[in-house]
Amino acid sequence: MLSDMRANSADTPEDIGVIIEGCTVLQALSDVAKGCALLLGLIYSLNLSYPKHLKYTFEFLQKVLMELDGNNLSMKVQVLKNKLLE
Repeated sequence: MLSDMRANSADTPEDIGVIIEGCTVLQALSDVAKGCALLLGLIYSLNLSYPKHLKYTFEFLQKVLMELDGNNLSMKVQVLKNKLLE
């Protein structure tokens, strides 16, 4: 989970961090993109399971966009990748 603490949705974030299973593992990140990349890196390096309702989203981000273990795609993600590359 990425945490974005701000007073108002139009404001710039006060703090961006990564929370895994209720524990803050990273905080004071400079932007959401960096937080997302670090979250995916942690999931990959710690061999964590994706949240079930976000399984294919995380798989696409990790395996297609970040090219980590990109040769082993689920059928849904492979179809999406092929459509994007047409």
